[in-house]
Amino acid sequence: MKKVKFKNSINLEKFKWLFWIIIFLLLIFLPNILTFFSAEIKQINYSTFYRDLENDKIESVTIVEKNISGKYRDGSQFKTLIPYDDNTLINKMVEKRVDINVKVPSNFWGEILPYLIPLLGFFILFYFFTRSISNSQNKAFTFGRSNAVVVLTPKVTFNDVAGAKEAKEELQEIIEFLKHPGKYIRLGGRIPKGVLLLGSPGTGKTLMAKAVAGEANVPFFSISGSDFVEMFVGVGASRVRDLFQKAKVNSPCIVFIDEIDAVGRQRGAGIGGGHDEREQTLNQLLVEMDGFQTDEAVIVMAATNRPDILDPALLRPGRFDRRIVIDRPDVKGREEIFIIHTRKIPLAKDVDFKILAKSTPGFTGADIENMVNEAALLAARRDKNQVCMEEFEEAKDKILMGLARKSVVISENERRISAYHESGHVICSKNLKNVDPVFKVTVIPRGMALGVTQFLPLDDRHMYSKSYLLDNIVSLLGGRAAEILILENITTGASNDIEKATEIAHKMVCEWGMSDKLGPIQYSDPKESIFLGRQITQRKDFSDRTAQEIDNEVKKIIDDSMNKAIEILKQNIDKLHKMASYLLERETLDSDDIDTIMQGKDLEPLKKNVSDEKIDKEVKDEKED
Repeated sequence: MKKVKFKNSINLEKFKWLFWIIIFLLLIFLPNILTFFSAEIKQINYSTFYRDLENDKIESVTIVEKNISGKYRDGSQFKTLIPYDDNTLINKMVEKRVDINVKVPSNFWGEILPYLIPLLGFFILFYFFTRSISNSQNKAFTFGRSNAVVVLTPKVTFNDVAGAKEAKEELQEIIEFLKHPGKYIRLGGRIPKGVLLLGSPGTGKTLMAKAVAGEANVPFFSISGSDFVEMFVGVGASRVRDLFQKAKVNSPCIVFIDEIDAVGRQRGAGIGGGHDEREQTLNQLLVEMDGFQTDEAVIVMAATNRPDILDPALLRPGRFDRRIVIDRPDVKGREEIFIIHTRKIPLAKDVDFKILAKSTPGFTGADIENMVNEAALLAARRDKNQVCMEEFEEAKDKILMGLARKSVVISENERRISAYHESGHVICSKNLKNVDPVFKVTVIPRGMALGVTQFLPLDDRHMYSKSYLLDNIVSLLGGRAAEILILENITTGASNDIEKATEIAHKMVCEWGMSDKLGPIQYSDPKESIFLGRQITQRKDFSDRTAQEIDNEVKKIIDDSMNKAIEILKQNIDKLHKMASYLLERETLDSDDIDTIMQGKDLEPLKKNVSDEKIDKEVKDEKED
């Protein structure tokens, strides 16, 4: 039977110090308390006291200023108050042979505080000292415990996850097992012990794991891979043992390890293959996953975007049996994600999720969430009650091209260079068959660039043809080609374009086998050298002569593409000048403006508002004067 903890129960440990203070005060006032309860003291008026004194009934008195307490000859006690100064009262009591005691009124707190304050200070210091020792002992004993976040009833379900239909279907079997484990165990079936979620950052791997726990309505243990590893030896392995022990007690449940590559990297990859703390933690994780009994309904889920660096022992059957790829969403998935993230946002009637989904190829769920948030913030900044399509478009431009830096002061010469550079990209792209359509071009500085040309793919691409890659290299080099034709000197503005073009050309030759001279042979490892030991011991699979041929082939692709870009711009030199001039005038051109210019037509003049016309008139009057 499980123990139930009440969150609102009172922790009596916090009130120990108050208990000891009460005991201390009771000890101080104990004499007075005993005196109060030891005998019954009768309160009499002064006239009765004087009459009893006359009748010789009083044996002794104690005088404290105007307060008189005393004892009758029969043993009973009394007390009274002298209403006025009576100088004859003392003589009268002497005549009646009454024992007289006179006391000075005592200041109890004045006498006790000099002793009470240091004593209280000592108790307070003693309390905090014992508490710190207790906390340090508790930390020492709980250092090896896992700090996994436990969600008993996750609220996320498959209704909150969009764009991963195949992954949901694959995980439905896991949910059925968690709901009805006896159905599978009775027939001798073995459910997969581990599920590895693979995908790019932001595709919703963690959200998918929470949705599985929410659908199955089972406890969800969430921990990061880096939480296991500490600088102290043995802590990681101890935390793994503690985590799985808790999971077995709460079965059926889900244990989710986010970014498992932090603890699950290949063993022996460092120089000398040392046995460090991370490897010890991984060894314990392997043992715990393989040590499950068939009647333990505990599912281990993990997420990573680097499956290539995981240890093979983690990926074998019996540990992570299934690998589920959560890819970037397609057009339909992006539309569903937009609907989910705008549930609580008031939208205008002009918002069209289909258009937004088509204009955001390659966006992950995290990117779309960020875009929706940016649009909402932009609408709030403009004091709007609803988020319009305009805010979504501006948020998309901000994510794709960077924040517009309109306050940056740029000289006319740099603006002219930027206009011809971006126009070169556009002219080349419009004259190539296999390039994505140009969506927008601007010379307003965005991010780190002085100008940006934005392309909008018509469809999601999963593979790239050789002609598509070559045309893209030509498009990338169109900016440098425009600088060569129009400007006297080339500039550093094409550095990013050259970097991308060189990367594509090198992969075409070394990885994708698209060189006619070198053939379909892979000359480089597509995986990055992620370990120092592997990088040092990496074997070179080709000769120096072949390396020279690779350099020649890459250079040939770049040179041919540059010559083609220059040829295209020479044939469209008039359109290049016209587009650059319109960019200098309007700063931004959309796809309709670009098509109009490419057709040899002029753009319609800009409509000026009243304020702009007034400014132009004032400038004209100043020039005439």
